Amino acid sequence: MKKTLIYCLLVLLIPAASPAAGDKEKPLYKDPKQPVEKRIEDLLSRMTIEEKVLQLNQYTLGRNDNANNMADPVNDIPGGVGSLIYFSSNPELRNRVQKKAMEQTRLGIPILFGYDVIHGYRTIYPISLGQACSWNPGLVEKACAVAAQESRMSGVDWTFSPMIDVARDGRWGRVAEGYGEDPYTNAVFAVASVKGYQGNDMSGTNKVAACLKHYIGYGASEAGRDYVYTEISRQSLWDTYMLPYEEGVKAGAATLMSSFNDISGVPGSANHYTLTEILKNRWKHDGFVVSDWGSIEQLRPQGVAADKKEAALKAFSAGVEMDMMNRCYDNHLADLIKEGKLTKEQLNDAVRRVLRVKFRLGLFERPYTPASSEKARFYLPESLKIAEQLAEESIVLLKNKDKALPLSKVSKLAVIGPMAKSQWHLLGSWAAQGKAEDITTIYDALQAEYKGKAEVSYSLGCDFDGKDKSGFEEAKALASKSDVILLCLGEKKNWSGENASRSTIALPGIQEELVMELKKLGKPVILILSNGRPLQLNRLEPLSDAILTMWQPGTPGGKPLAGIISGRVNPSGKLSMTFPYSTGQIPVYYNHRQSARPHQGKYQDIPSTPLYEFTHGLSYTTFQYGEIKVSSPKLKRSDKLSIEIPVTNTGDRDGSETVHWFISDPVSSISRPVKELKYFEKKLIKKGTTVNYRFEVNLERDLGFVDGDGKRFLEPGEYYVIVKDKKVKIEIED
Repeated sequence: MKKTLIYCLLVLLIPAASPAAGDKEKPLYKDPKQPVEKRIEDLLSRMTIEEKVLQLNQYTLGRNDNANNMADPVNDIPGGVGSLIYFSSNPELRNRVQKKAMEQTRLGIPILFGYDVIHGYRTIYPISLGQACSWNPGLVEKACAVAAQESRMSGVDWTFSPMIDVARDGRWGRVAEGYGEDPYTNAVFAVASVKGYQGNDMSGTNKVAACLKHYIGYGASEAGRDYVYTEISRQSLWDTYMLPYEEGVKAGAATLMSSFNDISGVPGSANHYTLTEILKNRWKHDGFVVSDWGSIEQLRPQGVAADKKEAALKAFSAGVEMDMMNRCYDNHLADLIKEGKLTKEQLNDAVRRVLRVKFRLGLFERPYTPASSEKARFYLPESLKIAEQLAEESIVLLKNKDKALPLSKVSKLAVIGPMAKSQWHLLGSWAAQGKAEDITTIYDALQAEYKGKAEVSYSLGCDFDGKDKSGFEEAKALASKSDVILLCLGEKKNWSGENASRSTIALPGIQEELVMELKKLGKPVILILSNGRPLQLNRLEPLSDAILTMWQPGTPGGKPLAGIISGRVNPSGKLSMTFPYSTGQIPVYYNHRQSARPHQGKYQDIPSTPLYEFTHGLSYTTFQYGEIKVSSPKLKRSDKLSIEIPVTNTGDRDGSETVHWFISDPVSSISRPVKELKYFEKKLIKKGTTVNYRFEVNLERDLGFVDGDGKRFLEPGEYYVIVKDKKVKIEIED
């Protein structure tokens, strides 16, 4: 009796075994039939503080995985880490690390593998700035879907793309990565990119999580210098920089990346207003924010944190959930919680957001990437077709004096310049796993295009920069024997992108001198540019009979350009970013505020207007715009408005034309830009036919404006709808 009583007391005193420790049944978080939120809460309840903190850190994997050079990298990666930046293109290494996470840790939480897939993974598309010149978001969505397929099959679950920083200073190298100077344009391509990467279900075996970057205002870097201060008022923050991110979040973007820049005294990676008050509380984003590489630690040189521990406190408190290569969170978050400076509730919310993305990606059910050959993953016929079409539509014909192009009746072509035989520089910055050896050069593409039709010869002329003119004479000799000179100039791939600021956006002097020398021969000069930013062309424009910018086209290389040169392809690209007359005009952009003295305030030594404006681009055919027709010129706030304009192809060949619809509000309680793009549409118009373009106007969205807190308002009064040189007045009644 006494032994029985003691036994019963012991049973009452010993706590029941927790499900994590003693339950042999599958834990709820591992049951795919359960709702994601229940799985998250179940897993959270089982995690220690240390396990939670580790989920909020991102390290790297695959930069140097040669066993002869270092120990097995799997040994150096903690199995419980939240994410890895995966530099390898083979899923084998990823799967070995993932196996460690799944089988050698207590809870088996899969690692999230990310990578900078900016404009393609192996099949490289034109840089994003060029993509925007296509004005074809549907095609960009397809390109991003291809990038997602190649990435996921190679072991990458998450791309640090799209970059949707509104950028108006061509000196800033990262203009190459975004969609230009206009908020609406960036918003449209943000949505297209997110849809392409994520699809309707991120757990698909060919989809990846998207990441909107850099949140926010990074494109306003002073004088185009990277990583520096940005002075952005709350009004400008909302009316210029916020829209692309808001639309990207609405489209379902899984993650965002906090920016390097100091926003009017509060760095983007420590900005509670943007990261929590807006993103989480107002927009209800339920994914997570990752820091840019080192942007938490860099709160120290920015002068708002004394050490890494304070940097961790400020970034985490502001709303940055994942630490990318700062080593601030893994070293200090647990201590900050123990000290009461951060709460367990804050930690849980951050981990919850990271786990949510992993569950939505299906990583708990399919943590490993199936092995496949490169042939099965890369350069699929449809992928290459999309790449070539996007490159074709991205090329902008800037000038075409006396129909110098296309070149259909020539017998000898002189292809000259440092870009003519380049493969590497056509890839552009952030070329992921792209391979230069797979790119067709401009010269080879022209040879193939004109095979049996014309003789195509080559001379280097000069290098991209330097002072060596020894090749000038050979180039002149070749050009003198030819019917036309194709001058292939531009920028090296590393002249744009991150940390690639330039004091001038003119081409180096040696390239300009080559143009001047060849012009003396009296031959037609076709200037072909491969560039990652707008260029200063005021000295070269008068010397050129035609000018084409092909941007940095990626894998298609010179083939799309050759089609345009010959006339096989009719150019349809239009600029997504203004080309200034000179660097001294910067910043220069179409949607500037109205001047106090429009008739004064001009430059005394150069024109005040740009060389090529936003949306400028020529075709081999001609288009005639009719009159704008509105459903009603006077409306009440609750009314609907539709606007149409007929466009006729009056030329002798089919062509695609993009119609851009602008709004102007000349009088407002808050001064507004002289005009604002609100809609665009691209259509193929057969020669001799007319096509109607239609804009369904949402009055509050399209005619309204935002105040300094992001609140949209619509005031009564006169508004104008502008298409090219056509304008129509609309009146909103009180």
